[in-house]
Amino acid sequence: MRTLTYFVATSLDGFIADPKGGFGDFLFEGDHMTALVEEYPDTLPAQAREAMGIDAPNQHFDTILMGRATYQVPGGLPSPYPHLRQYVVSTRLSTTPEDVQVVADPLAEVRELKEESDGLGIWLCGGGRLAAALLPEIDELVLKVHPIVLGKGIPLFAGDFPTARFAKASTRVFDSGVVFASYVKADVV
Repeated sequence: MRTLTYFVATSLDGFIADPKGGFGDFLFEGDHMTALVEEYPDTLPAQAREAMGIDAPNQHFDTILMGRATYQVPGGLPSPYPHLRQYVVSTRLSTTPEDVQVVADPLAEVRELKEESDGLGIWLCGGGRLAAALLPEIDELVLKVHPIVLGKGIPLFAGDFPTARFAKASTRVFDSGVVFASYVKADVV
């Protein structure tokens, strides 16, 4: 059975983007970026992979699930992750490239993807409403906690969702101040 991992950058106060969906305040330089490129090359969009000359095989994920706003970030590519199977959750989006599948029911889609016997993990890229809707199916959280406070924006989880408990798996602190904190699903409270 495959796993769903919410792998996302967050501010100290729990926001994954500013109110307009931007993430320019997050740190894009520092030793945490070296670790990200080396250990999670599959999470870099095609544009970044090409600019950095990365042709590494996927290490963690072969599938990405993202909300419409995450997919349509300003300056985004029509197929941002061609090295992954791409799913966009939307009831309004109608035009995408052939390699980007639009789904309306994320819970059913994730349950179906998790039942596949082969493959790597499924990466939940964002956003907060989608994460809240999929919380019952999230097996792992990998939070890249940046040393910033945004004060407002798109929360890590947005909307109504059941309480869920996760257990600490690992923590890495970088000189940049960014912390990679991993948690695995524990018993639901």
